[in-house]
Amino acid sequence: MFITFEGLDFCGKSTQVQLLEKYLSSEGENVKIIREPGGTPISEKIRDILLDKKNSKMSVETELILFSASRAQLVKQEIIPSLYSGKIVISDRFHDSSIAYQAFGRGIPLNFVEELQRFVIGAAVPDLTIFLDIPIEEVIARKSKVKQIDLDRIESSKIDFYEKVRQGYLYLEGKESRIKRINGKQTIDEIHITIVNEIEKLKKIK
Repeated sequence: MFITFEGLDFCGKSTQVQLLEKYLSSEGENVKIIREPGGTPISEKIRDILLDKKNSKMSVETELILFSASRAQLVKQEIIPSLYSGKIVISDRFHDSSIAYQAFGRGIPLNFVEELQRFVIGAAVPDLTIFLDIPIEEVIARKSKVKQIDLDRIESSKIDFYEKVRQGYLYLEGKESRIKRINGKQTIDEIHITIVNEIEKLKKIK
């Protein structure tokens, strides 16, 4: 089973990934946690380039290709082997992020980004994608609590960028039945319970 988590920065994905790992492990499942960009030695080096604020002159085309290169390595080196070995793979972001961030957020042609992602992920299509949705006002509120120096290059983006990204996720939700949108303003426990219910439904199908 391959589960991905998506949403705007500061939506609480990483917290929910950790809670889900703990739950599934307690149920006796063998769980593999990965993050994007990153997850392999090569992908982690690409991550450093992508998130470094010193790289402020990075073109949108370079950004897309670097994210895709990191993802391609992760798919071949970690995701596919882990799935074949019977593990449940949980990824903190995956290919939907490029459609939301680089197509909708950066303005790269949608058809091209979608075709590139199909090439990059191959057979590694998520069984379930959790989209933690928070309004832009919540992004502003949560971002204000983080020191500017601690924000990475993507997190330092302007609010109008995040508005476009959210529209990308809403587009994907309407297109892909695997995507389950959850209100990210609920409590951590409420969100976790909702996610667990979605996982249990998926287990019955699988």
